[in-house]
Amino acid sequence: MTNIILIITATLTALIAGLFYAYSCSVNLGLGRLTDKEYLTAMQSINRAILNPLFFSSFIGTLIMLPLCTYLHYQQINGTRFILLFAATLVYATGTFGITILGNVPLNNMLDKFNIKTASIEEISVQRERFEKSWLWLHNIRTVAAVISLILVITSCCCNRE
Repeated sequence: MTNIILIITATLTALIAGLFYAYSCSVNLGLGRLTDKEYLTAMQSINRAILNPLFFSSFIGTLIMLPLCTYLHYQQINGTRFILLFAATLVYATGTFGITILGNVPLNNMLDKFNIKTASIEEISVQRERFEKSWLWLHNIRTVAAVISLILVITSCCCNRE
């Protein structure tokens, strides 16, 4: 059962790392080419659409499964698999989940409240500037953290249990 949980954990971590990586190398680049109004409209739509059970099951599922998997592999504090999973848990919880909740989500909420239809061209331009740079910076941090977490989980799969 412990190995099955490790496989589920690795899969969930890979799904989130893949999602954020895909944004970094395609979605964000494509959105960056849009006009200010198109960009803000698209980001509002994406930010609303991603709030769905499939995303939450992998995003929060990873946050649940990593510590569970780490606990199940606790045999001795110096066990390699335990240390790798513990590190993956810390990196994901702070660098991916924490950055998202404390950084990206507040920016998304701010953007969601912005009424594009009634805003002037100047207000739209200011809103994009206020949102985009910070959001992308935070997104890059959470992407790197998710990939590091994934590497740690995959590496733990290659280690002996102790």
